Amino acid sequence: MTDFRQQRVWWQLLCAAGILWSRADAFAEGTIAGTDIANTARIEYSVGVNSVTTSSNTAVVTVAEIIDVDVVLQSGQVPVGPGETNQGLVFTITNTGNGTETFTLIADSTLPGDDFDPVLLSPNPIFFDTDGSGDFSAADVAYIPGTNDPELSPDEHITVVVLNDIPASGLVDTQTGSTRLHVEAGTGVGVAGTIFVGAGDGGVDAMAGATEGDGEDTGEYMIKTIDLNVSKSAGISDPFGNALPVPGAEITYRIEVSVTGTGVASGVVMTDVIPAHTTYVPGTIELNGTQLTDAPDADVGEFNAGTDPAVAVQIGDISEAGGPQVVEFKVVIN
Repeated sequence: MTDFRQQRVWWQLLCAAGILWSRADAFAEGTIAGTDIANTARIEYSVGVNSVTTSSNTAVVTVAEIIDVDVVLQSGQVPVGPGETNQGLVFTITNTGNGTETFTLIADSTLPGDDFDPVLLSPNPIFFDTDGSGDFSAADVAYIPGTNDPELSPDEHITVVVLNDIPASGLVDTQTGSTRLHVEAGTGVGVAGTIFVGAGDGGVDAMAGATEGDGEDTGEYMIKTIDLNVSKSAGISDPFGNALPVPGAEITYRIEVSVTGTGVASGVVMTDVIPAHTTYVPGTIELNGTQLTDAPDADVGEFNAGTDPAVAVQIGDISEAGGPQVVEFKVVIN
């Protein structure tokens, strides 16, 4: 029985001390800084016919603070054109430590290795995504270092937008420019394991975690330029089976719109005024081989028979990937 009693006593001691089981709250760095962990051991034994219970003193350990932060680009590569302004890169900042922490934000657009330097908006290039839109909007509040440094509780995150203007000249298609957002904990930064005595929540000690108390990520802009080239040709068919431009001959005009570059041209409209000494042949408008109607209806073609008769085709949004867009129509020589 003595061995059994000894085993029972050791089992109770281990359980009470939390060696066999432990519980961690669901935070990025575990239990919240400043939490007291109190522990009392108890032993039970018998003396003759008497049962005796004895408790130890209570050992109290106060959880120290660990300082960590995570910075992640959300917006991906942002397509821009030369001279565009207020172009935003979106980042999230998450306090992955176990204490409430204030952070300083620093943006830098003069990084080595890219093709051009975006120009940070002056004087305040960083904005809090106040309205939760996921991009820059008029309701967003500017970040002013030392004035409204974000204070985040454990696992809390915020979204910020870093704004740049794009240089207006000297840029060509597919060139890239980068901006880095660097975030530092107000308590301090240092190699992992650096201790800041008494600097944590409630006066506990704080320690730099795996991220060393700071974090950063880099976003990228890519120049997306586009050029539209328009060429026009005329094919002639006369009433006698030849190709002479005599009265009564039909002219087929072919307008080809080609695209170079990586951008998108939006809302492209082709308009061609019917030349003097000719008459439009009804029902001959085509776009990429598909016949269109002359009326201003659901399709994208129209013949306007006003003072200056003209053919109009709403080609829409086009890019190099879509290939050339071809409009054809016919007129007859008066």
